[in-house]
Amino acid sequence: MNKNLVVYFTHRGETYFPDGYRVVEKGNSEILSEKVASIIPADIFEIKTEKEYPISYKECCDVAKIEQQKGELPKLKKYLDSIEQYENIIVIFPCWWGTMPQAVFSFLDHYNLDGKGLFPICTHEGTGLGRSMRDLELVAPNAILYDGYAIEGHLIAECDEELTDYLKEWL
Repeated sequence: MNKNLVVYFTHRGETYFPDGYRVVEKGNSEILSEKVASIIPADIFEIKTEKEYPISYKECCDVAKIEQQKGELPKLKKYLDSIEQYENIIVIFPCWWGTMPQAVFSFLDHYNLDGKGLFPICTHEGTGLGRSMRDLELVAPNAILYDGYAIEGHLIAECDEELTDYLKEWL
């Protein structure tokens, strides 16, 4: 039985980089989830919405902004039957409009997170964790919230040592 669960939400398609937009087959959060699972023993679960986000970066941002402004929690394609067996949940997500994507809120809101260790890992291109730590406290007030780790998306290929240090400090 694994005590660690890596839950991630990622966007595939057009992605922002400091030098412009590029199309990616694997989103940054997916890449990070694989890195985490290679460092610590963990099960991995991808958060997928029933309605897919646009491939275009700008269109995706527009949809994400509307969801956030309306407080919409998009329906997910599936959930885990239970998270009872997990002691720690590593939540990996891109920072959208200063916090987690609404799909991550949909996932977290579905479960009783009381007493679970929550480890936020965020990809961004300048916002850091934004207000996601505060928002995690609101959605999971009885979880044990650990310091988050934020990495600029374009630097993911270079983060192995820093990511390992973050995980080994807590897990």
